[in-house]
Amino acid sequence: MNVLKDVQSFFLSSPGEKRVIGRSLFGRGIYAIKLGHGAPAGIVQYAIHGREFITSYLAFEHFRRGGVCGSVWFVPLANPDGAMLSAKGLVSAPKEKRAELLAFNGGNKDFSLWKANGRGVDLNVNFAAGWGTGKSNVFVPGSENYVGKAPFSEPETQALKAFTEEVKPDYTVSFHTKGEEIYWRFRQKGMRAYRDYALAKSLSFSTGYPLGEAEGSAGGYKDWCVEKAGIPAFTVEAGREDAAHPLGAAELKDIVRKCKNAIADLSYSVKRATRSRGKKNG
Repeated sequence: MNVLKDVQSFFLSSPGEKRVIGRSLFGRGIYAIKLGHGAPAGIVQYAIHGREFITSYLAFEHFRRGGVCGSVWFVPLANPDGAMLSAKGLVSAPKEKRAELLAFNGGNKDFSLWKANGRGVDLNVNFAAGWGTGKSNVFVPGSENYVGKAPFSEPETQALKAFTEEVKPDYTVSFHTKGEEIYWRFRQKGMRAYRDYALAKSLSFSTGYPLGEAEGSAGGYKDWCVEKAGIPAFTVEAGREDAAHPLGAAELKDIVRKCKNAIADLSYSVKRATRSRGKKNG
């Protein structure tokens, strides 16, 4: 399984609007593919953690199934360097970076559990939403949980930030592994919390995954979308809890079965919620 080549092939062969929204630390493309037109608009990103690259293949399924209301941009591989380190090891990194990466990994040549990018930064704690305040945050480079030198210090998070600000989506979804749980809350209150909870429940109904609380977490893409953009945003932890990281092809069938309709179903729920708000405001 070579996830980078598979994503590149999917990107090149897919119809419709598509873009390279940025480059990773090692210069690899971060690809986005658009499905549909108009509102509501969504962004769905996958594999922001290296070892969770199996979710990239779920992105292919979501795009192929279609059926969305409005438009959705799919970002199948938000962390290409980390995914390749997890899947292929040090040989996937530039030669001049290998000694440093080995040190970041505690001298362990096994990178299969690597979550971070090519600088040892965990991209999902590098966003400006409670940055550096998460209970599991660390402040030195490593395989996971390092927040980076500052919010958006990494080219991958910079790319996702700029793309999100350009698209101005009505909602976002981030697919991770594992645990079969959905997170939706990040400090929102009042009617925003009511709105986001209702949409999270619809996502739960579509996947069969229960809603959960990521207590003490901060600095994630979902968190930033909720806090800074004021939109509903969700993290979906796909895959059975008893499966071992990194989840492989054997787990994909079950993930697809449970999550295949998630984005299409959510897009219609967002549309209904928008109409409902419009009627109340009218």
